[in-house]
Amino acid sequence: MQDNEKYNILYVDDEQDNILVFKSAFRRHYNVFTATSGREGMQLLAKNNVSIIITDQRMPQMTGVEFLQSLPDQPENMRMILSGYSDMKDIVEAINIGKIFRYVSKPWSFEELKKTIDESITELERRRDVLKRLDELDAENKNLKIKMNELQNARI
Repeated sequence: MQDNEKYNILYVDDEQDNILVFKSAFRRHYNVFTATSGREGMQLLAKNNVSIIITDQRMPQMTGVEFLQSLPDQPENMRMILSGYSDMKDIVEAINIGKIFRYVSKPWSFEELKKTIDESITELERRRDVLKRLDELDAENKNLKIKMNELQNARI
């Protein structure tokens, strides 16, 4: 993680107390956006560039998995689910459908969650680097094709 770069995190939880605890714990380390529902989370994501999305699983109207599933598939963000429940079906759904980086149990500890967030940022930076390198290789490949065509045309 870049030392001077603060990453944007969206934390979605229907319980205001959880939001306050999360925000007070992490606001010095990251830019924290909060939402009390999946719908509100979608609105915030439409207006802000968010790197990490962390959501509670059990919320009224829309579960955390449903919220994550409704989002476009973007390699530019990492997704996590926090839950006080250890229902295996929810965990499997979260991983397979919600495309999450980690499933974290509640209650969480600051040290554990901070480490997990930092690991997700490291993975995010790795993905960005891979995408950048793929773009560079694609551009170089196009240049080589142009040069190859020029050489073939020069022979004719």
